[in-house]
Amino acid sequence: MSEFIPRAPAVFFGHGSPMNALGGRYAEVWAQLADAFPKPKAILMVSAHWYVPETAVTAMSRPRTIHDFYGFPKPLYDIDYPAPGDPWLIERTRDLLAPTKVRFDHDWGLDHGTWSVLMHTYPRADVPVVQLSIDRTQPPAFHYDLGRRLAELRDEGVMIAGSGDVVHNLPAMRREADAEPYDWAVRFNDLVKAAIEARDHERLIDVEDVGEDAALSIPTDEHWLPLMYVLGAMGQDEPVAFFNDAIELGSISMLGFTAGGEARAA
Repeated sequence: MSEFIPRAPAVFFGHGSPMNALGGRYAEVWAQLADAFPKPKAILMVSAHWYVPETAVTAMSRPRTIHDFYGFPKPLYDIDYPAPGDPWLIERTRDLLAPTKVRFDHDWGLDHGTWSVLMHTYPRADVPVVQLSIDRTQPPAFHYDLGRRLAELRDEGVMIAGSGDVVHNLPAMRREADAEPYDWAVRFNDLVKAAIEARDHERLIDVEDVGEDAALSIPTDEHWLPLMYVLGAMGQDEPVAFFNDAIELGSISMLGFTAGGEARAA
């Protein structure tokens, strides 16, 4: 009899402020995601906050919880997310990405782009997590191609996830809690959604061609590039579901989405 392995989803999280780790409406939605698809064997996460001049994976058995921010309340610094690593996933990732060199890292750990969302989706920290760095020297097409090569992991029960923000302009933030979003932020957020729904990935890979709305929404690319991995790992006919479709502080998009996640014969 064939064994059925749940095909894991590809997921993009708009993670926003570290304060979302302490709860609220976005965290409540992240908590509900675990009920939307079978529990994955492991998670390969690409976070905006591991942005270095190389491709690397966390290669420790128990990645540390990194508090990579300052000036926030003490409860954030008290959070520990003790998810284990996964030796099999580390090796498998290296094999799938060959000939791209993948360094095995024993220093980084899980940064807040990872644990601030997963502590709500999998609060028991009982799903192994491996982080994959973003090579800041490479263009979006490079990262999209890595996502395509990693897509096979999904049929092996591994969730491929990205954590960033499709609109992320810190200098333009409006500090009022009920601040209205900028028109350009709304337009660009809507463009991203429409392109994802239409599977028009080329438009998002070549996002610099979109114009001023893109330039204002993505003044730097570290929060944008995690999206490329998720798009690359998507199937063309998979259903897409958006969540947390809101813009905070005028210029930070919380938009997230899931793609697929069903049973496949092994």
